[in-house]
Amino acid sequence: MSILNSCTLVLFTLFLYIDRLQVSSFTNEFQFHRAAIVRPLLTGVSRQRSFDRSSTYFAIKSSPQLVSVEGDFSTDENAATFEKGSIKAYLRAFYKFCRPHTIRGTLLASIAGTVRALLDTPGAFSNAKWGTMLPRAFIGMLALLLGNAFIVGINQIYDVGIDKMNKPFLPVASGEMSSSLAWAIVLFCGTVGPVLVYNFFPKILFKLYMMGWTLGAIYSVPPIRTKRNPIAAGLTIATVRGFLLNFGVYYAVSDAIGAKFLWSPKVSFIARFMTVFATVIAVTKDLPDTEGDKAFQIETFATNVGVSRLAKGASAVLLLNYVHAMLTGILNRNAFNIIPMVAGHALLAAELVARFSELDPESIPSINKYYKHIW
Repeated sequence: MSILNSCTLVLFTLFLYIDRLQVSSFTNEFQFHRAAIVRPLLTGVSRQRSFDRSSTYFAIKSSPQLVSVEGDFSTDENAATFEKGSIKAYLRAFYKFCRPHTIRGTLLASIAGTVRALLDTPGAFSNAKWGTMLPRAFIGMLALLLGNAFIVGINQIYDVGIDKMNKPFLPVASGEMSSSLAWAIVLFCGTVGPVLVYNFFPKILFKLYMMGWTLGAIYSVPPIRTKRNPIAAGLTIATVRGFLLNFGVYYAVSDAIGAKFLWSPKVSFIARFMTVFATVIAVTKDLPDTEGDKAFQIETFATNVGVSRLAKGASAVLLLNYVHAMLTGILNRNAFNIIPMVAGHALLAAELVARFSELDPESIPSINKYYKHIW
């Protein structure tokens, strides 16, 4: 098992290393002071849908306390270094372009699906052909990360105007990365990922991969652009990050070890739980972005019902999801270990309640802290 996971750990360590490049300080309190950026841009948003990159860059540079909603970046220092052509700055801009919190989610889902598939298959550890499985696992993880970069990258290209208000730390919005370079990365990732899956995995996985690829693209690309409708946007993210990712990884591992795929209670639970969880993520991701979404007439649940009501509803759904997990463990003791199913999800539910009690819907740093906890 440690051999199989090594490829994912290597990738994770690489991203963590890049994440440390040129970061002078880090704070766990998410200070997101957007007044210097939002007010000037709002005055011109009704007149034009595009923004001058230099003015946005100046606004970012003039706000040294600006920190991303992910809580990972120092915009001021890296942007200045990028202009000098530093290799470290290029790597960091690329890392930011890939949205690290989505990378971590992909890695964790992949590791969990791999472990689950191996544990569900008798003799998987003793009979595994590691020399064949390890390279295939690496290729599969690479294909997932390329697909992830394609989806989040094309979103930044088409959302550059909104991001200059909501997420000015992102490299395309801040000017750290040119649109031509962003397009080159997106086209590369969007081409190589499908080629890898087509050549190394069963055709059903290629179809699932392309389904996620297509849903991720039309989320951002006109004329469909499903992100403009809150229900369509939520269903898109829930399908890709909830069902397709978790089911696809489990199926791929089962196929690699020669096991027949079965809809066991554990597989069904993972699919249900993660689809609901991804739906909550899809809804809450817009909590910090109401100003830019309203300015660009992007309809979200956050703009429709307000931050406070949406946070309450999302927390209630997530709490019910934890209750569902506990009841699943209690009612099906033959298939599940009751201690982690009940005690583990009870602790997570208690932490969710504690985090929600600290939420101040009028405070951007508080909203960011709540959102990152869900991620």
